Amino acid sequence: MTNENMGVQSMVLGDVEVIRVVEWHKPFLPASGMFPGAGAGVWKANEDWLAPDHWEPESDMVVLALQSWVLRSGGRTVLVDTGAGNGRERPGMGPFHHSQGDFLGLLASAGVRPRDVDIVVNTHLHVDHVGWNTVDMDGHCAPTFPHAAYLIPAADDFHYGPDNAYGNGVREVDRLIYEDSIAPVHRAGQAVLWDGLHRIDEHLTLESAPGHTPGSSVLRLVSGSDRAVFVGDLLHSPVQILDPCCNSNACLAPEQAVASRRRILGRAADERELLVPAHFGGTGALEVRRESDGFALGPWATAGPVKSASARASDEGGVSSPIPPAGTRPASPR
Repeated sequence: MTNENMGVQSMVLGDVEVIRVVEWHKPFLPASGMFPGAGAGVWKANEDWLAPDHWEPESDMVVLALQSWVLRSGGRTVLVDTGAGNGRERPGMGPFHHSQGDFLGLLASAGVRPRDVDIVVNTHLHVDHVGWNTVDMDGHCAPTFPHAAYLIPAADDFHYGPDNAYGNGVREVDRLIYEDSIAPVHRAGQAVLWDGLHRIDEHLTLESAPGHTPGSSVLRLVSGSDRAVFVGDLLHSPVQILDPCCNSNACLAPEQAVASRRRILGRAADERELLVPAHFGGTGALEVRRESDGFALGPWATAGPVKSASARASDEGGVSSPIPPAGTRPASPR
């Protein structure tokens, strides 16, 4: 997938429709810079399936997707992460500085208007997960989704908020991110802080998984026999499945990040949860397997077109899934 064919795709897990919204998919950072603990050999040894969706061999660049997920669950619309936003001051943040995209247009193509969103989940408070929390309204930032409760990890809100000097004042950009994308949500009375576990509905539960940031979290989906876990930035590349000790350069507490990664990967393997990271290319989601004392890639999910509102309304007993049951999905290229 490239900038020319970004868009939306859909799959269904139990009674929950899962819509993937992709703003872009492209080379992001050199592998050695983004994953300093991963040797060059792991990329070359797995080039046959890492390229082109996850790694560009010619430039040694990690390929990432900027994407969000929309879940239709229990009659409500849940938006998981909100991308980078448009026209934001993000000095030193590469493609996120003054970025321009069509996130709201992509949501509209999936049949989602801002007023339709009931819940926004910020898995953590990094630049590319909160940007569309707000939009400019007459020179002031206001919540993009006027009727939504914004579920924000309390530990991240403290760390990046004014009480902890916007991330201890290490980066000026953290203050900018908080002030334009988080503080307006608080002022509007739409912020809901949580810690530990937070149940959204009968299918969806938020769970703390700290390390990448103090409040990094995952969202678990359980519906019928289907399982999934939306892991945010617990993983940026499938290389981290092969080597869970490999952190990204943005993990604030490396040892804690490794522990969270091992725990979530282990449960995903044992309970056959579909693993849904924030930035994977390809189809964006896959199963994992235990292998010796580590993990291996399982089958990748497949996705289809988003159902129209009339088609969803005509379904009886839930939406018919366009993906095969767990364990029968097409195997990942190896």
